[in-house]
Amino acid sequence: MSDTQDFLFKPYSMGGLTLPNRIVMPPMTRSRASQPGDVPNELMAEYYAQRASAGLIVSEGTWISPLGKGYAWTPGIHTAEQLAGWRKVTDAVHAAGGRIFAQLWHVGRLSHTSLLNGASPVSSSAIQAKGVNVFVADAEGKPGFVQASEPRALSVAEIHAIVGEYRQAARNAMAAGFDGVELHAANGYLVNQFIDSNANNRKDEYGGALENRLRFLGEVAQALVEGTGDAARVGIRLAPLTTLNGCEDADPQTTYLGAARLLAGMGVGYIHIAEADWEDAPHMPVDFKQRLRQAFPGTMIYAGAYTAERAREALEQGWADLIGFGRPFVANPDLPERLRTGAPLNLHDRATLFGGGERGLTDYPVLETEEA
Repeated sequence: MSDTQDFLFKPYSMGGLTLPNRIVMPPMTRSRASQPGDVPNELMAEYYAQRASAGLIVSEGTWISPLGKGYAWTPGIHTAEQLAGWRKVTDAVHAAGGRIFAQLWHVGRLSHTSLLNGASPVSSSAIQAKGVNVFVADAEGKPGFVQASEPRALSVAEIHAIVGEYRQAARNAMAAGFDGVELHAANGYLVNQFIDSNANNRKDEYGGALENRLRFLGEVAQALVEGTGDAARVGIRLAPLTTLNGCEDADPQTTYLGAARLLAGMGVGYIHIAEADWEDAPHMPVDFKQRLRQAFPGTMIYAGAYTAERAREALEQGWADLIGFGRPFVANPDLPERLRTGAPLNLHDRATLFGGGERGLTDYPVLETEEA
C-alpha cells in the first residue's frame, strides 16, 4: 500500500500545524525528571527527540503546581528550572522535525502526603480512592507503591485558584516552546474527579447535576485557551469508560456527550479519548464514538491497544482523525516506519517503565541498528 492510500500516513492539519501522519505518541509517565526539583533533563530530551517522527507527541503528565504532584520523579512546569528543562525537550523535538504538546496534570486525590510535604491531597470531595496505589520514593530514594492518601474537599475559592494555576501552566508551556497543551481530564485525576458522579458528592455549583459536574472542566479548558492564546492549540483528554483509579460515572454516555458539546462550543482543537485497554475492560461501542464525532466537530484522537490494522479501520470509518500508540512507542522510537513497512515491533521491558536512567528509555534499537 502506498502512503497516499494508507490512512495512517495521510498528512493532517490541526491548529495551524501540519502533521505528516496520523500517529500520535500519547502521554506516558516515565519518572525520569532530575532531582531535586523534578526538572526535565537531557535524557528526556533525547527520548522525545528519538520519537519525533510521530505526527504529534503529547508529553508525559506534567504537574501544574506542587499540590498537583502524584508520582515520584515526574516533571513539573511551574518553576524557572522546570521551564528551562522543558525548553531542552521542545528544542530537541523541533530540531528532529517533530511537534509536541504538553500534557497538563493535577492528580487531585491520587497522591500521597509524602509527595506533598505532609499536606493532604485535594479533590472534588473527601472520598479516598481506596485500593489505588501511587508511585513514591522513600527517604533513601527507594521507589515503591503505596495507597493513595485520604483527600480533603476543595473550597470554591481553592477551585478558582487551581483554574488560575492551569492558566499559568499553559502560559509556561508556550514559553517553554511547546506547540500546544493537553488537559489531563481522564483516568481518575482531578478534573475527572469532578466529572464522574461516583467521585463527586458536592452540593454546590460544582456537584450534583451534570452541568455542575462539568463546570470545572469548562473553566479549566477556558483558562488553557486564555493561557495559550489559541483554542486550536488546546486538547482535552477524556476517558468515558475506563473506570481507572476509582472514578466511574453512572451514565457515561450522557456525561461525556455533554462534555463533548461543551468543548465544541469553546472551539478547542481536539478531544483525546483514552479507551480502556486491559483484559475484560469495558467495551466502547462504535455507536458511542460516532455520537461523539457528531457532538464535537474538532479533531478526535483515540488511544487504547490499537494495532495498525485497527487504527486504519478507525480512520477509514471516520470517527477518528488520529490514533495514539502508547506502549509500542516505549520500545520502538521509529514506530511510524515500522507501521509503514509492517516490520516487527520491539517489546518493552516493564521493569524499566518507571524511574532509572537510559536503560529502557533511550536504548531501544531502531530498524537500521537491528539490521546492522
